[in-house]
Amino acid sequence: MTQALSAFREIGDRWGTAAALSTATCHAMVRGELQLVEQYGEQSSRLFRELGDRWGRSQTIRPLAYLAESVTGDYERAARLHEDGLRTAEELRLGPEVADRLSGLGRIAPLRGDLVRARELHERAQRLADQQNYRTGQQYAELGLALTARRAGELDRAEDLLNRLLAWHQLAQGTSLVMAELGFVAEQRGDAETALARHLDGLTIARAVGDLRSIALALDGLAGAQTLKGRHGQAARLLGRADAARRSAGAPLPAAERGDVDRITVRARSALGEDAFATEFDRGAALDPDECLSMKP
Repeated sequence: MTQALSAFREIGDRWGTAAALSTATCHAMVRGELQLVEQYGEQSSRLFRELGDRWGRSQTIRPLAYLAESVTGDYERAARLHEDGLRTAEELRLGPEVADRLSGLGRIAPLRGDLVRARELHERAQRLADQQNYRTGQQYAELGLALTARRAGELDRAEDLLNRLLAWHQLAQGTSLVMAELGFVAEQRGDAETALARHLDGLTIARAVGDLRSIALALDGLAGAQTLKGRHGQAARLLGRADAARRSAGAPLPAAERGDVDRITVRARSALGEDAFATEFDRGAALDPDECLSMKP
């Protein structure tokens, strides 16, 4: 992709440059390279806008909205991007794109406290994706429904949806999120062994991809499993390592996404006490995940 981008720039092909930047943005998002997502995404969006290519610009919506939603916690900007993309997709009659934008809005709704709207949007996206036989859109909508169900405390429904997604063999990054969600379902049921197994699988997948945010999510989940086993010092270290991973990626966890971390932190801190928890948390930040897992509780 770097060679294609250089070639388009060299011959002055602005549309080709914009398209190559758009593709590079998506690749960077999969790898968790957030600075490149922003850099390439903004450049591509600007070029497509200058060229008057509404379809091209719509292709940059998802990664830029992802940054606003998951990295900066700017849900207003994320919603505006998805709403603009939805209007464009509807006007251009891009059915799969409409489904994706509905799912994007559905992912933001629970972060703003509206689980009912989240479910409605994801169900609309799912119906449209089904009509289009758009498998990726079906999976995206079902994942959103699973996330919404777990937030609503509907653990059985969340688990059913997540197991369906797992059977569909998603891409590695998506699978790491599914494993994390299954692990959190088990933890919230008090099933330490299943939670531990799910999050260890998720960590293996996340490390293979190299996405620090996915690695951090798995570490948070492992911390939760360890609190159920009474290993609160280890849990605190894992939480510290997860926090350090996110910060090194330039993506500290937004407040609306801290539900799992806060729940696990309360258990570990209550068992250890404030000072001991802080000591182990800071200690974990300087360790790698294997060291956190191998140390005594």
